[in-house]
Amino acid sequence: MFQTLPPTVQEFSAWNWSQIEPYYRDLQDRPLTEASIAQWLADWTRLQQLLDETFTRLRIATTVNTEDKAAAERLQAMMVNIAEPSQIAEQRLKEKLLASGLSPAGMEIPLKNLRTEAELFTEANVPLFTQEVELGLRYDRISGAQTVVWEGEERTLIQMKPLLQSDDRALRETVWRRIAERRLQDRAALNDLWTEFLPLRSRMAANAGFRGYRDLRWQQFKRFDYTPADCETFHAAIEQVVVPAATRVYERQRALLGVESLRPWDLDRDDVYHPTRPPLYPFQNVEELERKAEAIFHKVDPELGDYFSIMRREKLLDLDNRKGKAPGGYQSSLVHAKRPFIFMNAVGVHDDVQTLLHEGGHAFHWFEASRLPYAMQWDYGSEIAEVASMSMELLAAPYLSEADGGYYSAQDAAHARIHHLERAILFWPYMAVVDAFQHWVYTHIDQAADPANCDAKWGELWSRFIPGVDWHGLEDARVTGWQRKLHIYKYPFYYVDYGLAQMGAVQVWRNALKDQAGAVRRYREALALGGTRPLPELFAAAGAKFAFDAATLGELVALMEQTIADLGAQVH
Repeated sequence: MFQTLPPTVQEFSAWNWSQIEPYYRDLQDRPLTEASIAQWLADWTRLQQLLDETFTRLRIATTVNTEDKAAAERLQAMMVNIAEPSQIAEQRLKEKLLASGLSPAGMEIPLKNLRTEAELFTEANVPLFTQEVELGLRYDRISGAQTVVWEGEERTLIQMKPLLQSDDRALRETVWRRIAERRLQDRAALNDLWTEFLPLRSRMAANAGFRGYRDLRWQQFKRFDYTPADCETFHAAIEQVVVPAATRVYERQRALLGVESLRPWDLDRDDVYHPTRPPLYPFQNVEELERKAEAIFHKVDPELGDYFSIMRREKLLDLDNRKGKAPGGYQSSLVHAKRPFIFMNAVGVHDDVQTLLHEGGHAFHWFEASRLPYAMQWDYGSEIAEVASMSMELLAAPYLSEADGGYYSAQDAAHARIHHLERAILFWPYMAVVDAFQHWVYTHIDQAADPANCDAKWGELWSRFIPGVDWHGLEDARVTGWQRKLHIYKYPFYYVDYGLAQMGAVQVWRNALKDQAGAVRRYREALALGGTRPLPELFAAAGAKFAFDAATLGELVALMEQTIADLGAQVH
């Protein structure tokens, strides 16, 4: 029967549930034995590929143009008419597989994941997941519509970002305030949206039999290898080890800028070491951004470079910023085509280079893992996924110079590397703010339902973890920072993953300082395992220890600070 499935997603996307449902019924009715399970899993995988990629392409369409009402309507129709009944059908197949007692090679961890998903499933939550997606689309529309008029021209807030690179501090302040004012215009709308998200998520948790949403989310993420208490340990380690290092970064920036205190408009410059030196403008257009990234990836590893060449050739990149485009950047897996897709908002600054290297790491992860035969094996955790992306930023760093086909002179490449390492240090405290905020929200749900309490908590955590910046007179902009972190609205509890992954990535980079080729080989071997090993084993395969403690974190921060000092000496 499965020979009659459409060969392409384009054809499949026109199907309705009455056409799809018989394939689920066939899988449900087919006997499962040692002899038949391989074909059964392969057929289930093919059906999942078609459904997943159809959904993914619709999600992509709503982010590349948040004003595309037709795409939003098609996504909504698919969520209600196909995604909801398919979730129920998928649940039955999971129960059938688990009841069989069969465990093919390489399926031990995927079966554990499936068992968790099956235990979490409740039909009452199916329409609630659809509502959650709809609320996320509203968040994208609000953010995507934020523009300002500058010198008679309407610009997105991201398009204003290059102006924050200016040597003119007064201009930077004017630009920063204009952006902040525009964001605050949506404060009430985002508060209203927040008050819809929280009760919806509380209902999801109750329907699934959990005391609170955090417990549900932990299981949804299949976090078998660490607990919320471990996250609190990580926050404390960051406060002990990283906050002092971050404060040293801020103080160095303040001194080199020659200002009395460091203000928010001083933070976005790609190079704060020499205020009179022109900022880093690495490329003139998206074609140049792509071409030079391709050269860098080939230097890291020829086959990884070939992967990126495929993406360029097959137009699997949407990198430029424009009005109506959703904020942020991401990589999505087109699981039927076995190709990745990269989305971002480039405006010509160094952060764009880092974003593309980061998303490139995600893309390479999918290229490697998609060789596994079954869709269930492609379910790798977000922590190892972010190791893939953050490691690539660091593995690519030695090749940023023009001599290797990259973006900069040797001196500017050193500046870019200093900037990257400093921002990595500064990231951990910010990550702790975001993660600690989310733990507070979902363990104090009644208080968090009032956005004013969220503002107060965000301000409290900001003071705890980021003491080196002067926000005097900017309190509204400071305490509403939680509204600008899309993960808090759309992907709750998906942020500590970045902090843990950076622990792994810095260890991969530490290995590369001794043996670049060997470190890259182990990195690729880990990615190729997909989701077939527990998280600590995936970290170990990449040459890293899965850890939360202050001692390990201290070793990594010391290496980063020493490298910053060494690069600074080379520059000067």
